[in-house]
Amino acid sequence: MPTVRPRLRPVSRPHHHVRARPDLPQRVEPETSALVVGGGIAGVTAALVLAERGVKVELLEAAPHLGGRLGTWDRRLADGSEVVVEHGYHGFFRQYYTLRDILRRLDPDLGFLRDVGGYPIASRPSVGWESEDFTALPRTPLLNLVALVLRSPSFKLGELRHVNADEALAMLHYDPVRTYAEHDHRSAAELLDSLGFSDRGRAMLFEVFAHSFFNVEQRYSAAEFLAMCHFYFTANPEGLGMDAPTEDYRTSLWEPFTRLLEKHGATVSTGTRAVALRPDGAHGWAVDVEGEPARHARHLVVTTDVPATRDLVAASPELVAAAPGLARRIAALPSGEPYVVARLFCEGDVDPARAVFTGVTREEVLDSVTLFHRLEGGSARWARERGGSVIELHSYACPSGTPTDDLVAAMRTELAALWPETADLRVIDVEAHRYTNAPGFDPGYHLVRPGVLTDARGLRLAGDWVACDVPSALMERAAVTAVTAANDVLREEGVGPEPMRSIRPRGILAGRPRA
Repeated sequence: MPTVRPRLRPVSRPHHHVRARPDLPQRVEPETSALVVGGGIAGVTAALVLAERGVKVELLEAAPHLGGRLGTWDRRLADGSEVVVEHGYHGFFRQYYTLRDILRRLDPDLGFLRDVGGYPIASRPSVGWESEDFTALPRTPLLNLVALVLRSPSFKLGELRHVNADEALAMLHYDPVRTYAEHDHRSAAELLDSLGFSDRGRAMLFEVFAHSFFNVEQRYSAAEFLAMCHFYFTANPEGLGMDAPTEDYRTSLWEPFTRLLEKHGATVSTGTRAVALRPDGAHGWAVDVEGEPARHARHLVVTTDVPATRDLVAASPELVAAAPGLARRIAALPSGEPYVVARLFCEGDVDPARAVFTGVTREEVLDSVTLFHRLEGGSARWARERGGSVIELHSYACPSGTPTDDLVAAMRTELAALWPETADLRVIDVEAHRYTNAPGFDPGYHLVRPGVLTDARGLRLAGDWVACDVPSALMERAAVTAVTAANDVLREEGVGPEPMRSIRPRGILAGRPRA
């Protein structure tokens, strides 16, 4: 009998992970209720999908504003000017299909997003490597790899002889089950060591990419790294182009989302801290709130970040007693590395040729630079009035014991080595923060990472740290898990699901024989 070889999967179109069910009711019965804890992308997404279907939703957010890691706040600078400051730059990549479908509730044309214009990777001149930008590659998976090898100075044909082909092809063989079974036990550093790429190829293509997920290579699962290669590059039909809001997140996202939620009957409660979760018998769930009466609802979706979720579950003995396995898994959740965001308000500007966003390689602390005055309206107006600039420096995985001021000083020194003209800028003020709320993806943890559905009936989880079969990461993972949680509520209520698209779930060579 002749051997039937699997065909290459076409990957140029989005994959319909969840399709609409017009044969089912689209709205729930009256009095169906849900509480959503956490007001970032995951919480707002879950609350909105449920409220649109008639669920009585209350969104509880401890901070005085929505946003999570896209939060904003007011700041009076040293020169007396008032500005809106954000948590940090986020790239809205174009294969973030689920997130973009949610954003289209605000504007079907996504007119509040603009093309960032490129994704260059740069190092200081003394390293001797010219910058590279991978956004101009073909959008068709596999062709983009061929073009990369042919165009990039980081790949020389003579050096490619030393590359471990089996390890490199693992990116194209990605499978959400097999890849984790084969690679989750080792670190991304071990994988990168085994690939055999040149030092330049490793630095320009892989090290910057790995750091973008707030994990150092030594603590980052090789399987997670391969999943991210699949999601952002080898199976991404949209290319590496990304967009960003034309105004601050408050103006572009959180104020419009608040109005939309309230239009659909949801209650948005900011400055409302959940302190414990309790099963509430036939009524579903109770959430104890600091200084206020407890809230009660049939369904509960928890979307807080890793540290907040660990603390909330640890303070919920009745939940721990009802679902001890879930409680143990959440207690063991790893955190990512500390990261620092510093926004510099300066007199003077950088070279006009500098990109709006630049990834940085081979520096001790500095990982990216964003020129907000060339990106965002509020920063542009501030800079125009003063002949200045607004420059954000980001360290994705910084040393844990170093004071924030020292890290900011180090980033500024490294920026001057990267872009010498910045040494002459006078910094009027600095808004800098060090955070420890990014998720960790340590080797060996995948099998016990909590998913959206839990063994506590009526309780779902969502966020960028939650396990998920749909290819996704960062903001898209938050949106995907939130829609998945909302869909499970709708399923239980006998209502059709929210449709969801993604890139293809498996690599272009998945299922084909290996050498």
